[in-house]
Amino acid sequence: MSRDLTESAIKEIIRETEQECAARGQTVSETLVAFMVKAVGLDPRNDFNVDQILTKPDAQNLIQLCVTRLLDTANPSLSTIKMQVYFDMNYANRAELLSEQHRLLEGRLAPVVRDITDSHPRVQEEMENVYQKIVSYMLLSSGLGSPTDIEVVREVTAALQSVFPQTEMITFISLSKKNKEQQLKNLAMLVTGIRLYNKECRRGGSSIDDLPAILNEAIPSATRTVDEGLNTCHTLAHRYTALLESMQEDQHRYTQLSSFKLKEALFNVRQYEAFLCILLPLFVALSNLWTGFQDEILLLSFLTNIANNLQQFSEIQSQLFPEEVLTSLLEGVTVKSDEERIRETMGTRVNVSDFKNQEWLFPETTDNFDQLLIQYHGFCAHAIGVKGLTLPGNPTIGILKHKERCYVFSSKEAAYIFAQDPDKFIQLNVEKAREHAELIQLLELRHQFEYLAPYAQARNAGKCFMKPTTKCDSSTQTDTHILPPTIVTSYEWNEWELRRKAIKLANLRRKLTRAMQTDLSHMRRENSTQVYLPKDVSTQTKRDNSSSVPRPQIFLEGLRGGSSPTTHMVKVDLTRAVDET
Repeated sequence: MSRDLTESAIKEIIRETEQECAARGQTVSETLVAFMVKAVGLDPRNDFNVDQILTKPDAQNLIQLCVTRLLDTANPSLSTIKMQVYFDMNYANRAELLSEQHRLLEGRLAPVVRDITDSHPRVQEEMENVYQKIVSYMLLSSGLGSPTDIEVVREVTAALQSVFPQTEMITFISLSKKNKEQQLKNLAMLVTGIRLYNKECRRGGSSIDDLPAILNEAIPSATRTVDEGLNTCHTLAHRYTALLESMQEDQHRYTQLSSFKLKEALFNVRQYEAFLCILLPLFVALSNLWTGFQDEILLLSFLTNIANNLQQFSEIQSQLFPEEVLTSLLEGVTVKSDEERIRETMGTRVNVSDFKNQEWLFPETTDNFDQLLIQYHGFCAHAIGVKGLTLPGNPTIGILKHKERCYVFSSKEAAYIFAQDPDKFIQLNVEKAREHAELIQLLELRHQFEYLAPYAQARNAGKCFMKPTTKCDSSTQTDTHILPPTIVTSYEWNEWELRRKAIKLANLRRKLTRAMQTDLSHMRRENSTQVYLPKDVSTQTKRDNSSSVPRPQIFLEGLRGGSSPTTHMVKVDLTRAVDET
């Protein structure tokens, strides 16, 4: 309950509560008692301060309250919590279930494998004994037929001899232990395939079950049962919701009816519906698989057992509100299904311009709209805390994204009211969950009550939910020169120019050359070399030349006119010929 309580004190309260229930003839599991202790401590009506250590009288009071609730077998809330605890402790996904089954099978086969791989036969009789053990391993690993059936053993032996005759036992014995184990697995698959082929060809395999036929018969029966339970849940949830809405409108009409019990019955039906919705897709997936039929039969049996056991937890609400009572209470009341409620609000949606600081998501603006993790199991975020009802939310109205969490609503008005102060209504929903502990798991409020998270949910706590990807039109432009120009004016690429600058910096005219002689170089002979002096060579690359052409001289005569009114112009060409120049 309180985080300040020591682990031993919590265990002592759980132990005493469990003993008190057993003394009164009611056997309860430790997990159920632990959850009930937490739920009772969170309920504000019990006036327990979760920030302080419980005194001894408070601890005894807590134990009595827990015992009272655990012994109230006619309470739908207790049935809902029992259903949640049962599902959490017994449900496993397909991969986990099959992995555990394969692990158990390997554990049962381990002694047989050890006898085969550790044996070192030397005589023919010992060879035959090991070969018989290999035949037993082939039969046990496949699970096709009984090991005590002589006909089945003969069939497996014949199939094994066709791919692994006894003459190859010497080679098998010389292998390492790891290679022996691998070859055993390969032989088991080969022998199983041969037997299945012979069964298809009607040349054996009479002891092999017709798994496709079994699944074709069992799957429709199982899905039919789940569908019937799901339809019943839908009908009851719709009727309970309509009755509660009618009670809120006219509180004096149903004076003999407890709205608190009716809400608990509604929560019970909704939880049963949620669990069946988890199981139903798995049944449908089974019918589409035609490989691994043994795993499918195991999974089918497991899921059917879970569905049948869940049904017992939903009987309390049907006993409190039988069919004839509900029919009489619903006279004159319109019962709406979840689909009808959603259909009524399909044409309405939130106007985003009415909210400045709120983010709304719609199908046309969000890529992964159908994969968003909706809070409160998809129920209206406004109706839970205000009305205490689990009304279905309509995502097309608009999904409000508040503090990285998504919320849906049953109507446009509810969305507007919730969006004005989301934190206020979120806290109301948390307080409602404190009053009805079964809502913590139904509404998926584990992030609000981390220390009440079921085992299966705590195990997957690291799983991240899908974040919305908003679609929008955007554009960008890159500047031509992002950084300011960095031109170094003193940079020089010419090597000779660099040398000239180096000589100028050195200023050799003011330097003095000195010479010295050491002991090692004293009295050494002088060396001289001779080189060819460069000779003067010249070359002519071009010659000067010129040419002269006559300049054109053309004159026009008669431009000034004359005595006649008409001007006559004559063109005279006085240009000299080329040979005359």
